[in-house]
Amino acid sequence: MRIPLQRELSPANPGSDNLRRLIWLRGVAIAGLSIMLAGAGPLFHIVVPLTVPLDLLLLWAALNLLTWMRLRYGKSVSNGELLAQLATDLVMLTAFLAFTGGPANPLTSLYLPTVAVAAAILPTRFAWILAILSVVAYSLLWQFSLTLTVEDVDSAMQMHLIGMWLTFAASSLLIAGFVTRMTGSLRQREQQLASAREQSLRDERIVALGNLAAGAAHELGTPLATMAILAGEIADDPSTPVTQQEDLKMLREQIAACKKIITDLAASAGAPRAEDGGGVGVDHWIESILAHWRTLRPKVVPYVTLAGSVGQSPPPHIVGEKTLEQAVLSLLNNAADASPGDVGIVVGWTQDHLQLEILDRGPGIEAANLEKAGRDIFSTRPEGSGIGLILAHAAVDRFGGSIAIKERSGGGTVVSIKLPLSKLLQKSS
Repeated sequence: MRIPLQRELSPANPGSDNLRRLIWLRGVAIAGLSIMLAGAGPLFHIVVPLTVPLDLLLLWAALNLLTWMRLRYGKSVSNGELLAQLATDLVMLTAFLAFTGGPANPLTSLYLPTVAVAAAILPTRFAWILAILSVVAYSLLWQFSLTLTVEDVDSAMQMHLIGMWLTFAASSLLIAGFVTRMTGSLRQREQQLASAREQSLRDERIVALGNLAAGAAHELGTPLATMAILAGEIADDPSTPVTQQEDLKMLREQIAACKKIITDLAASAGAPRAEDGGGVGVDHWIESILAHWRTLRPKVVPYVTLAGSVGQSPPPHIVGEKTLEQAVLSLLNNAADASPGDVGIVVGWTQDHLQLEILDRGPGIEAANLEKAGRDIFSTRPEGSGIGLILAHAAVDRFGGSIAIKERSGGGTVVSIKLPLSKLLQKSS
């Protein structure tokens, strides 16, 4: 038995996210290098051969575009591919620097963002490989690079200092921006993993409860049949006082209701949802649940309020589901236990959601217990088992809904169930 998780991990591949950020980082670097290349001559009187460096930047930009297209239409990205992408950036940057002054070019500091990115997103072995490649590339510039012609030494020195400052500022911003975004992504993924683990633990607990419930239902068949026979014999006994006949009638009805619950449990276990026609109106669905509930709690008379959205007078049609009905019944029972004389249910809907509110005037739930309500097994009543709210949460979670518990104005509790209508109307595959 597997209960579907609603808090699934994000389908996005971490490698794809990192490559997407790398494309953005590479685009910023190409734009910055283009600006520096265009301004070197007019501003600092340095003779720079524009043809080859410009061709290299155009080739780099074309590779970035191809990478973007591959990311959009391709498969997931591996760490090996990320290493190859970063190594390509090292090669392109080294080639650009070789034609624009080599190690004397202040833009050599741009090696550092590439190494920092590798250290942040790649396994240790790959990060060390890229760090060594960057050292080798920088070292080769001392042997294989063109010396630029400087027309004004003072301007060249000024250009070098300004270039070092700009490169430091750009590197700091790029590293901070990339690492911050990547850290946020990792933190979000860790939260998703924690939520998935928590949901998995709850699901395991619910499966265990389901197995126990199935065993209990099987074992209850015999004593219920015995009680039904004895109640019938007592009712048919002429010596039974008339004053007890009404109580016996109620007792037999309760036994019959228990037997029906067990029969429905066995019949619906593992069965798909019924798709009868176009479903049933929300008002009729609620009334059928309340009709069943009245047989279990005949002395409690709830009030029902339909509060649909403005302009949508007819209630939406939904396909009922046993676990959802059982969730509503469990919450109604909790409300009746808290305040038998004041139980209400308010039904509202919008174009997208169905919302049920179950209200009572009981003592309420302490603030310390609100967070674990429905997540941990506990009960505010000595005779309570505490599993009703757990099962209600599980049923609602399966349909992408949520349950919220809050204090009611004037005393008591309001339990709100919010369900997406698209899930209630969706046919099972």
